[in-house]
Amino acid sequence: MTGNIAGGLGRFLTAEFGETVAVSNIRQLSVGARRRTIAFDAQRRGHCRRLVATFVPGPVRRLPVDVEAETRELARKHGVPVPPIVATCTDPEYVGVPFLVAELVDGETLPRKVFRLVRAAGIGERLTAQLGKAMGRLHAIDPHTAPAALPTAVEFPEATTHSTPTASPAADPVRAHLAAVERGVADLPLDRPVLDLALRWLRDRAPGPPARKVLLHNDMRTGNLIVDGDGLRAVLDWEEARRFGDPMRDVARAALRVWRFGNDRAEFGGFAGREPFRHGYEQVGGVLDIERFRWWTVLLTLELGLDLAAEAVAGTGADARRLAELEWDLLGRIRPESRGPQRVCS
Repeated sequence: MTGNIAGGLGRFLTAEFGETVAVSNIRQLSVGARRRTIAFDAQRRGHCRRLVATFVPGPVRRLPVDVEAETRELARKHGVPVPPIVATCTDPEYVGVPFLVAELVDGETLPRKVFRLVRAAGIGERLTAQLGKAMGRLHAIDPHTAPAALPTAVEFPEATTHSTPTASPAADPVRAHLAAVERGVADLPLDRPVLDLALRWLRDRAPGPPARKVLLHNDMRTGNLIVDGDGLRAVLDWEEARRFGDPMRDVARAALRVWRFGNDRAEFGGFAGREPFRHGYEQVGGVLDIERFRWWTVLLTLELGLDLAAEAVAGTGADARRLAELEWDLLGRIRPESRGPQRVCS
């Protein structure tokens, strides 16, 4: 299999650059539900480049690879730390699926290794401020300049994987996302009173459309970041990117408890609290709207609860425990004068 990949990558890069490229030293970096990533060396004219290839099978693809590549490059040119794209292949003939090739950026991505590094280097607040700055720079980009084929924030993956986006930029991402969650709660096979309560809370407090709609990453959180001893090196996994979204949806995603991996007191990614993030975000023009941020954290937590509820029906005791912990988190978030989730006892 490695030989087939090396040969296919070599043939593609040779055709791309118009001269012989030899591929070697292939090693696997990650395998996820929707994509596989490898690192490799590319020899050309006696010069070696360290590169990364991300393979994206069609049946589970959230975004065409060329659209993802164009979005990444747009973000990078506006100062968001993103590994530079080297080439994009939409033809499955070379390795069986479409793929992206990018520069290799050194650092850690696995949460346990990232947290170990962050603690050892004492860079939690610096990293959180850098995350805020990266997100602020992304949100400063005019979403009209994003690829026309990039879905809008009111469109959802199951509706856009094989179709051209048609939703209007004027659509309200708050109402659209709330309506999707309402359908999810209604479709639950069993009653979950806490999820029903959270949904009522969201309905009663739904904000109006955002004053400014932005380009969203939609998953800029622990596990999708490359980190080294100096902090944030790059933001990965742009397959969920959307146009014309509420900026607080992106901010809330980064602050969900599930991405803290047990470091519950550090609201943003398990690295540090809110103020370092706010400082970085506002330094580049972002505005942290606390009430909208809180509303989106409740909605996104409820959305995770819907996934866990579906798994728990036919799953294991572990699924049920995770759902109960998430429901406790939700109750903490919606209680009067809540400032965030309460600690879950183990």
